[in-house]
Amino acid sequence: MGGTVVVQERATVGPWREEVLLAPVFAGLCGTDIQMLRGLRSDPSPVIGHEGVARVVAVGSGVPGHLKPGTLVCVNPTHPGDSSFLLGHNVDGLLQERVLIAASAVRDGLVLPLPAANGTEDAALLEPLAVVRYALGLLAEHQPHTVVVFGDGVVGHLAVRAIPTLVGASTRIVHLHHTAPGLEWSKDHPVPRVHSVLNDAAGARLLAELPADERVAVLLATPRDATLKCLDIALGALRGHVAVDLLGGLPPGATSPLLPGANLTAIRAANCAGVPDPALRFVVRTSVGAAVTLHGHRGVGNDHLVAAAAELVERPGRYRELITHLVDVDGAAEAMRHLARSRERVVSGRRLIKLAVRFAPGDDTRGGVG
Repeated sequence: MGGTVVVQERATVGPWREEVLLAPVFAGLCGTDIQMLRGLRSDPSPVIGHEGVARVVAVGSGVPGHLKPGTLVCVNPTHPGDSSFLLGHNVDGLLQERVLIAASAVRDGLVLPLPAANGTEDAALLEPLAVVRYALGLLAEHQPHTVVVFGDGVVGHLAVRAIPTLVGASTRIVHLHHTAPGLEWSKDHPVPRVHSVLNDAAGARLLAELPADERVAVLLATPRDATLKCLDIALGALRGHVAVDLLGGLPPGATSPLLPGANLTAIRAANCAGVPDPALRFVVRTSVGAAVTLHGHRGVGNDHLVAAAAELVERPGRYRELITHLVDVDGAAEAMRHLARSRERVVSGRRLIKLAVRFAPGDDTRGGVG
């Protein structure tokens, strides 16, 4: 995309055999979407968006009966066995009024029916909360006393709100922020038992002050260009038993001098869309001989999405404040143009955490943001 964002009309096509045509209801703008807008990723899809919910409007022959027209659904954006289907990355995504879902995704169960209660703007948080559940589920098995979250985007904020339930109510949480404005926003929206600090020398000192026998879990909720730096900060400061989830993106062949011989990109990609189950973990040695457990994942499993959908219905007040901007398609395009031009996260006078896009029902065009 490289910063070019337009709203245009396109003809509705299909569906053919085993395909499903969807009408998005709410969609979210993701951190990887913003990276594409800024030209930091080369994903080919002209229409982005892989978060949200939609209604089935038409089905091709051979589509399962539970996907009849009118059904509210979400789409698992990552196919574990078909690399040609990555919603909003190499196939057209949800930021349009009609989305055609390929037969392989329908046939292999990636279109998931949801209760009507999930048809609200909270659905913009469904997929990122599923990602958080995946990561925290793996880190919880480390039985940490402390969880360190790097990143002050929506995934980092979702994580600090979910840790008491998914890891333990008594877990210490350290939330390291990328920017001073991000830290200020967290002070205005406090979460109990969270130590919110800036990711600077003082933040590194806080990590170094944790006890030497502390079991520490690290969640790298970071953009691709920050993950390695934050990993090195954690490994350089922490002294206890450490497990790291490489949730943030990584460049091809990424390595760290603190983890000699470890192909971090391969470790992150070893788990994809919930496969294998149980997930793969890797125990590696640091440059000073300490053992570190590493794991990561691309995408989520269907069970993570279903659990996240239930969580949003059960505890909407825990997460809803993270939706800071609710706009229509034209408003989304305006915000995307701003984010493409600037690293500044202030949109319409307030800090952007999560932008949710509301689609008008009943429109027969296929207008989209691309």
